[in-house]
Amino acid sequence: MAYPSETSPLLPEPPSERQVACSKLARRDASPGHSSTSSSSSSSSAPDGLSDTLRDIIIGFSDGLTVPFALTAGLSSLGSTRLVIMGGLAELISGMISMGLGAYLAAVTERDRYRSQRAHARGGGGSGSSPSSSPYRLSPAERQARRDDVYAILDRYAVSRAAATPLVDELCGTLASAPDGNGNVNGNDDYDDEGDGEAWLRFKMDVGLRLDEPETHAAWLSGVTMGLSYFVGGLVPMLPYFAMDRVSDALLVSVAVTVVILLAFGYVKNYVAIRTHRAGVWGALQTLVIGVLAAGTSYAIVKALDRGNP
Repeated sequence: MAYPSETSPLLPEPPSERQVACSKLARRDASPGHSSTSSSSSSSSAPDGLSDTLRDIIIGFSDGLTVPFALTAGLSSLGSTRLVIMGGLAELISGMISMGLGAYLAAVTERDRYRSQRAHARGGGGSGSSPSSSPYRLSPAERQARRDDVYAILDRYAVSRAAATPLVDELCGTLASAPDGNGNVNGNDDYDDEGDGEAWLRFKMDVGLRLDEPETHAAWLSGVTMGLSYFVGGLVPMLPYFAMDRVSDALLVSVAVTVVILLAFGYVKNYVAIRTHRAGVWGALQTLVIGVLAAGTSYAIVKALDRGNP
């Protein structure tokens, strides 16, 4: 049961403010291509795009630091620098391709899922109608179904019908403007069906289904970002093996360099995400422990296998 208060943002507004809101909505819908919609969506999608890119960098770089480092540490127990370099490069290249393709396919799947859900919602769940075409007019049953859908979504947040009605009117239009069975509009037609349909559809996707619209270039950008991040992260522990002849010395330098990188990366990763030094320190320790455990386990397993096969 909802308990509306005077500060509820969904309560009916004063008449003057209500008229201003309606006039703004009408101007927005009348603008070509819904320019305000595109500008607002682009401004709101910028942080999402940045967070997705940061996520790809974190996943790719952390995997690159851990997996090739563990592999080269394990191969170094065999005592051959050439073997470490060849095995490390083979894993690094294959891992970069695998991580990049995986990120690309995941982004494509997410984009296709969003488009499928949007088309399903726009078409009224497979009703066969096409509300996106300009001559199309919503039937009273379709208009009422949209209103009930918005009410059901807001009911999850314990919003009463009285408080939700102004928002429902903005998104779906008023019942007075719904066409009758003969296609004639009853009362004042203050709402454009296409504009209302787009507003309702955005609300349905953003709030009802909780799906963010992916950017068109997100798929290939995600793949390239994660693949390159993996390559850069995996190349760092291998650099000492290119410069040193003795595997034992290269291993010690690789461990020292990787420990510093793991600490710095773990700190920056958590500090950027949470914005506290305590979280940064915890992220540094967490990343270091994971990397050291992976490398130590790999080294011990390869060493044991080598001893068992003289």
